[in-house]
Amino acid sequence: MSVNTVLDLGFLKQLGIDQKNYGSSTGQEWNESTTEKELNIHSPADGNFIASVYQASEQDYEKVMQKAQSAFETWKMIPAPKRGEIVRQIGVKLREYKDPLGRLVTYEMGKSLQEGWGEVQEMIDICDFAVGLSRQLYGFTMHSERPRHRMYDQYHPLGCVLIISAFNFPVAVWSWNAMIAAVCGDVCLWKPSSKTPLTAIAVQKIVAMVLKENNLPEGIFNLVIGKGSTVGEKMLNDKRLPLVSLTGSTSVGRHAYEVVAKRFGKTIMELGGNNAIILSENADLKMAVPAIVFGAVGTAGQRCTTTRRLIIHESIYNKVKDILVKAYSGLKIGTPLEQSNHVGPLVDKDSVNQMQKALELAVKEGGKVIFGGEVLNGEGYESGCYVKPAIVEAENHFEIVQEETFAPILYLIKYKGDVKNAIEIQNNVVQGLSSAIFTLNLREAEEYLSHVGSDCGIANVNIGTSGAEIGGAFGGEKETGGGRESGSDSWKAYMRRQTNTINWGSDLPLAQGIKFDI
Repeated sequence: MSVNTVLDLGFLKQLGIDQKNYGSSTGQEWNESTTEKELNIHSPADGNFIASVYQASEQDYEKVMQKAQSAFETWKMIPAPKRGEIVRQIGVKLREYKDPLGRLVTYEMGKSLQEGWGEVQEMIDICDFAVGLSRQLYGFTMHSERPRHRMYDQYHPLGCVLIISAFNFPVAVWSWNAMIAAVCGDVCLWKPSSKTPLTAIAVQKIVAMVLKENNLPEGIFNLVIGKGSTVGEKMLNDKRLPLVSLTGSTSVGRHAYEVVAKRFGKTIMELGGNNAIILSENADLKMAVPAIVFGAVGTAGQRCTTTRRLIIHESIYNKVKDILVKAYSGLKIGTPLEQSNHVGPLVDKDSVNQMQKALELAVKEGGKVIFGGEVLNGEGYESGCYVKPAIVEAENHFEIVQEETFAPILYLIKYKGDVKNAIEIQNNVVQGLSSAIFTLNLREAEEYLSHVGSDCGIANVNIGTSGAEIGGAFGGEKETGGGRESGSDSWKAYMRRQTNTINWGSDLPLAQGIKFDI
């Protein structure tokens, strides 16, 4: 029996994925227009056709927005802990569908089955986090300089939040935003990647069950799958969307930021990463190597937190190089549905071509490919999306090293002297997402975490760059966009802040001692 036959009889049906699907929904209702181009989705795992999606039209988008606006008027009036209860139920429902949804993530996107299940678990975890958060949307009280006055700040819902997600985390990134926004009192509009729309449709149908069970109105959780040039641009320019949260490339984010800024909208940008691990001469290599390999080849190098640069002290450089070549030689590459495999396919053939071009440029600039990089063919690799992860000796100033290539390419870079030199190399790129150092030297670790250390939004000691927990704020600096999602106090981005002053006295003193008698 072929893999596709198993899927047709299994989790696709469990998740309500048909051979032909509609691309816009307001919760329980689906707009059934077929006027726009149909997306045909093939799996990078085996090249087989999975299903198709009719993209939404501008008219579909307008219907969705009208329902969203109406739903916001209801949703914002529900107490936050009650909104948290709905999110709790969504988490319960995701637990029921963790296996089939994880399998769909794997089959449609190409990441390993363990990572597919892990992504759904991340959704469940963020639901749990948001439930607790629904009782902690706090403001601060301040002492007024004026007698018999009280001051405090509070937070109110924004409206409809637009969430634009990328193919590499087709469901988790949506949940980071949507579950937090929901307990904050916002409604959500989701525009997923056109490369992975089926997972979004599946999630929409799972959430719809909870909405129906609680007799909630249409328009709280909305989905629009459509062309960037039509509905995408319309969304960015729509003043009814006060906040746009976008995960994607720096070039896409720059355009979106400029468009939204022109209308004074808010943005959360999670863009490119060029993440580095520093291996100090004091590193525990037994601990470091698994973190490096997973960080570099996990999700076939298609994470924004993928380890792309390894900055190694010259005294251990050759030793590390030999260890990594040996470790890479033992990697199992094949279908992501087989749990014993370490590396699955890239998402499509365009990504394969981009990887090949990057390797050519690295060599042209003076780099040396010391392992991998080949495109794999033959039995088990029929999709044309499988590659051998590559290790390349390079220098940080190479143009291609300065860029983010969404593929499993690890650049080895040598440094001399103390850790200051390594930090300078690490920071000398335009991106600033995730970073790490492996060292058993306390002074090196503390310097790395200080204000003269890593300039990234995430900085780790003795763990890798990839695999952040949901409890911390996720995001980066510089051309990574400056946004923060998920944990800590990231919820504040989904609300509007208001400062309040109450005069409970009988006089009207002015601040700064100003006198104004009439």
